[in-house]
Amino acid sequence: MGRGIILYQSKYGAARKYAGWLKEATGFEAVEVKQAEIGEVIRYDVIILCGGIYASGIAGISFLRKHFDRLKEKQVMVFAVGASPYDEKALEEVKTVNLKGELASIPLYYGRGMWDEEKMTWKDRTLCRMLKKAVAKKDPDTYEPWMKALMSADGKQCDWTDRSYLEPILKDLKKI
Repeated sequence: MGRGIILYQSKYGAARKYAGWLKEATGFEAVEVKQAEIGEVIRYDVIILCGGIYASGIAGISFLRKHFDRLKEKQVMVFAVGASPYDEKALEEVKTVNLKGELASIPLYYGRGMWDEEKMTWKDRTLCRMLKKAVAKKDPDTYEPWMKALMSADGKQCDWTDRSYLEPILKDLKKI
């Protein structure tokens, strides 16, 4: 497996939780992206970015973009965390938006996160409310998985994190 590091960026705690579980399972160091220094990161063979998905963007992906010329010889992986249930089509869209160009060959994994409007920033809460209003105008029979999740979480505190979401990345790490 080699020496590895987990870089994480978490707004509400789910990505940090997954990074902690990955650390336990692998023995890799876990560091917040904002604390990461490329001079240190390039000393590792395996780099895992664990970040939440916000408006289709993966938190922390800018670190990989900025430094990819120094990381391209490493085994880089991304573990994205979102509120929606796993959906292949939606994950492919996230990959298309975030892992394009040089980053296209980076494997992407997914784990379901948390939802708590009380902990959200005013901006995030407002955007979610606007999105819910737009979705509410649609026929519920036509909802995509993320729409169902959004509408069912309304006003609730939900924690969908589960170690089982780590199984695919851990399986692939054993191959390295």
